[in-house]
Amino acid sequence: MTEKAEAIAHGAATIVNAIALGKGAAFGVDLWTKAEVRLTEEPQIIKGEITSDPAESTLLIERTVSRVLQHFSVDKRFGAKVKTWSNIPVARGLKSSSVAANAVALATVAALGRTLDDLTVVNLGVDAAFDAKVTVTGAFDDACASYFGGAVVTDNLERKLLKRVKLPEDLTVLFHVPSRKAYTGDSEVDKLRTVKPLVEIVYKEALKGNFWSALTLNGIIYSAASGYDISVALDALTAGALAAGLCGKGPAVTAVVSSDKIDSVRTALQRHEGEILHARLNHEKAKVISK
Repeated sequence: MTEKAEAIAHGAATIVNAIALGKGAAFGVDLWTKAEVRLTEEPQIIKGEITSDPAESTLLIERTVSRVLQHFSVDKRFGAKVKTWSNIPVARGLKSSSVAANAVALATVAALGRTLDDLTVVNLGVDAAFDAKVTVTGAFDDACASYFGGAVVTDNLERKLLKRVKLPEDLTVLFHVPSRKAYTGDSEVDKLRTVKPLVEIVYKEALKGNFWSALTLNGIIYSAASGYDISVALDALTAGALAAGLCGKGPAVTAVVSSDKIDSVRTALQRHEGEILHARLNHEKAKVISK
């Protein structure tokens, strides 16, 4: 048994938010979360630490480790100490929970000296997200985009990965990230589900591979349902972004940009209060980096 391991999973961004329909789409970006899991001989005592945001709840980390230990029927033998590091802001719609669950699950499996197929690792993290009440739909789309990279289209209710597509390498992603936080568990789900017929149309576009028009339309629809100002996304589009819209349940906004429009779109986003994060598309799978 290895007893200690470290893993990394990369970030993701929304194409179609799954809350209204139970089906969604997302794509990978090169933001990241690393997790170090050290097994202990204190059964069922799991202690988590989010070094990049220590005030945040560690419940998801603890539930993820617990799910993995239960999967291998060793939860009565081991506890764990877990640390995570990340450059993904928490509770802004940037998939920090899905990415953390992937990294922690993968590191826990490696610390046990075991292996699992990729979708089983993803599903353990999704189960943990439900346990920790940090998700409405299980965020299977976000988890798959984070774990596998590229663009994915999923049925979250059935936990089926329907489509996975490699995206052009020469695109940049700019995120406009306001300072305020918004937790998925606090979302007004009934209100968001009123837009289901519109989201069905957008989801069909994503299935056809029209990811950027789907991203923009999804953002307009969910911004209207959530009461968010769409001027950030509209300003990015006016400045030349290929797509722009609300990421997850917000408040962050994603802008997908070709290399010749980075400066003009960044300038447009900077007119609005908040931080600008710069990322590339990611096609690299989550992986163990030391054990």
